[in-house]
Amino acid sequence: MLSQLRSIVEQVSKIDNIQQALQVLVKETCQAMSTECCTIYLANEEKQRLELMATQGLKFRGNKIHISYSEGLVGLVKRSAEPLNLAEASTHPNFKYFKQLGEEIYHSFLGTPIIYRKQILGVLVVQQREPRQFNEIEESFIVTLAAQLAVIMASAQTQGLWKTSKRPKRQILFTGIPASSGVAIGEYWWDNSQPELGDVLPASCVNPAYEQEWLSRAIDSALADFRKLRKKLDSDINKDTLAIFDLFTHLLNDPMLRNDLKTRILAGDRADWAVRQVVEEYSERFASMSDTYLRERAQDLKELGQRLLFFLYNSENEQYEISSPVILVVRELTASILASVPKDKLLAVVSLEGAPNSHAAILSRAMGIPTVMGVTLNLDKISGKRGIVDGYSGAVYVEPDRALIYEYQALAREERELAEMADRVLPEPAVTLDNHRIQVLLNAGLSADTSLAVDQGVDGVGLYRTEISFLLQQSFPSEEEQVQRYRKVLQSYPGKNVVMRTLDIGGDKPLPYLPIEEDNPFLGWRGIRFSLDHPDIFLIQLRAMIRASNGIKNLSILLPMLSGISELDDAIQLIEQAYQEVKALDYDVDMPKVGIMVEVPSMLYLLSLIAHRIDFISVGTNDLTQYLLAVDRNNSRVSDVYESLHPSVLQAMKHIIDVCEAKGLDVCVCGELAGDPIGALLLVGMGYQKLSMNTSNVAKIKYLLRNSSVKDLKKLVDEALLKSYGHDIYSMMSEYFEENNFAGFIRAGKK
Repeated sequence: MLSQLRSIVEQVSKIDNIQQALQVLVKETCQAMSTECCTIYLANEEKQRLELMATQGLKFRGNKIHISYSEGLVGLVKRSAEPLNLAEASTHPNFKYFKQLGEEIYHSFLGTPIIYRKQILGVLVVQQREPRQFNEIEESFIVTLAAQLAVIMASAQTQGLWKTSKRPKRQILFTGIPASSGVAIGEYWWDNSQPELGDVLPASCVNPAYEQEWLSRAIDSALADFRKLRKKLDSDINKDTLAIFDLFTHLLNDPMLRNDLKTRILAGDRADWAVRQVVEEYSERFASMSDTYLRERAQDLKELGQRLLFFLYNSENEQYEISSPVILVVRELTASILASVPKDKLLAVVSLEGAPNSHAAILSRAMGIPTVMGVTLNLDKISGKRGIVDGYSGAVYVEPDRALIYEYQALAREERELAEMADRVLPEPAVTLDNHRIQVLLNAGLSADTSLAVDQGVDGVGLYRTEISFLLQQSFPSEEEQVQRYRKVLQSYPGKNVVMRTLDIGGDKPLPYLPIEEDNPFLGWRGIRFSLDHPDIFLIQLRAMIRASNGIKNLSILLPMLSGISELDDAIQLIEQAYQEVKALDYDVDMPKVGIMVEVPSMLYLLSLIAHRIDFISVGTNDLTQYLLAVDRNNSRVSDVYESLHPSVLQAMKHIIDVCEAKGLDVCVCGELAGDPIGALLLVGMGYQKLSMNTSNVAKIKYLLRNSSVKDLKKLVDEALLKSYGHDIYSMMSEYFEENNFAGFIRAGKK
C-alpha cells in the first residue's frame, strides 16, 4: 500500500484549492482501501465541534454538518487522540446515530486523529457497509495518511486557505517568527523588485573579459552603496549594529572571494551565475555551524549576493517612492532594504523568509521597526490591504475589525510611553528599589565600536566574540592584525572591564582554510578543544589579546566549551606562558583575569573544584539550555521543546549561583536569558549581579531593575523553583508584570 499512499499524497499536494484537495483524498482513499466511505472532519476549537469538510459515501441534507467533541465515535477519536477500529460500530457505547448524515448503512468504522505538532486538526474516518475489522496494515495506512494530511492542512491553515471560525475579521490569518518587538497598523505594500539568487540559472559566457568588467562595475557600485547606507544611519544607530555594512565591504574587498568569482568566470560562467555559485558556497559554510549567531550570518552572505545581482542588473540604486507610511512586505528582509526605505515611511516589516538573529533583524530592532519573519502567506490576500503587525507574537492580521484596531492602537500608545520611560533611565546605574547594584554589560558582535549613548549606559563588555575575524579571512590572521582589532575594542571602554572569548571554532564552525567534517559537530572538535590541539594558534591569539591591553589593563579572557578540569589547567598554563612572553617585551600589562563559559552540563558539577583556579565564570544559557534539554531550538520539529524557563534550566542556574556565592567566585550571565525581561528579573532574584546582553535590551532591563526590589524577586524565584512546568513559571511572572505595570515589556500579543 506504500505506493498507493505516495500516489495519494502527491495528488493532493499538487492541488492549490484545499477543498478540492480534500475531496480527491477521500475519493482515492476509498479506492485504495476497497471501502465505500471516507470522510474528513476539521476541528473548530472556538465552537468545540468537528465540521465535515469532505466525504465520499455520505449522503446528507443541508450545507453544514458538525459533530460536538463530546458526541459519537468521531468525537471520541478527537477526545482520545487515538485510532478507533470497530467491526460493528453500533455496539460501541459511544456510538450515536446522526440522521442527517445518512450513515445507517455503514457498520464498520475506522477513525484516526489528524495531528500536527500535538494539535488535533481533525479526524479522518473510513466506513464499510459490511461488518469488517480493518487489519493492522490498513490501520497503519490510514494513520500514516492522516500524518501526511496534517502537514498539508497545517500549511493551508497558516496561509488562511481554510478556517473554521465564524469570525474571520479577528482571526490571525498569518503567523511568523517575531524578530523585532512593537505593533504597527497600516497598509501592506509588497516589494517584489529585489532580484533572487535562486532565480539565476546556469549560463555560459563567450567573453570572460567582458564578464569580469561587468562584475567589477557591480562590485564598485555595491561598495559605494554600502558606504552611503552606513553613513545615512551612522548618527542614529549603534555602530555595532551597523557593522553589517563593514562586513559587506570587507567581503567584497577580500581577495579570496574575488578570486573565486574570477575563477568561475574564466571557467566559462556568466557573471551572475558565478555570483550565485560562490555566494551559496560561502553561505552554506556558515549555515552548517551550530552557533546560532554565526549560522545566521549565512543570511547576510545571501544578502550580499543579492545586492551584487541588483547592481549587475541595474546601474543605479533603487529609489523607493512611497507617499505615505506602509507595512513593507518583502520576500527576504535585508539591511540594505531597511536602510533604503525612508524611516518615516516604514511602519513595520513582514518578511516571507529570514531569521530573528540575522543582521537585518538586528538592524530592524535597532531602528525600532516591528518585524515578523518566516511568514507563510498568500500575497494576493495581503498587498494593498489594511492590517496589523504584532512584533511580539509574530501575528499578522489582514483587514482586522474596528475593535481589534482600537485595541492595538491602545497597545501602541502604551509601548511608546514605556520606551520613553526606559530611555530616560539609560544613563542611570541599574540599582533596585532596595538598593542592590546590578551590572549591565554588552554582548559585542562584529564591530569594535558602540554609540556614545549606549556606552554611557553599560558597565563594560560581558562577551566579545573573537572568532568573526578568523571566519571571514582566507588564512589565520596574524598576531599584529589581531592586536589592532582587539585594541580598538579595549580602547572603546576605558576603565570598564572587557571580556574577550577565545576562539570558539571547530567542527561546528569550520574555517574556510581549515575544513573539518564531523558526524556530530555539536559534540565534536570545537571551542577550547580546537585551541588546545593548536597551541601555536592559541598562543598567537592570547599574546595578541594581552598586547592589546598595553596601558589599558581592562582585559579578561573567557574560555569557551570546557567540559573538564584538564582542559582548564592546560589553557591556564598557555595563558601564563603568553603573559610572560609579552611581559618580557616590556609591555605595560597585567595578568588578565581568566574565566570559563559554563555551557556544558558537566561543568555544573565541577564548579566547586575549579573555583580556586579561575577568577570568574560566564553562563552561556543558550547552549546550556540546549544541552540540558537535548534539543536544537532551530530545528522546527522540536523547537517547542526548547524552553528558556524550563524548570531544569532554572534549577541549574540556581545551583550555579549558590556554588559561586559559597566559593566567592565572580559570575555573569551572557546568554539570551540575561536580556529577557522575565529571565533578567529571575536571575537577579537568584542572586546574579552581572547580566550581559545585546544593545537593544539594555534600556528596558535597566528600567525593570530600577523599579523592582530584590526582596520581591527572591520570593518569585522561590515559587518558580517549586513549579513543574515552564508555562506555569511564565504565567506567574506575567501576573507579577501585570501587577507592577510592566506587562508592555513582555506582551505576547493576541493569541
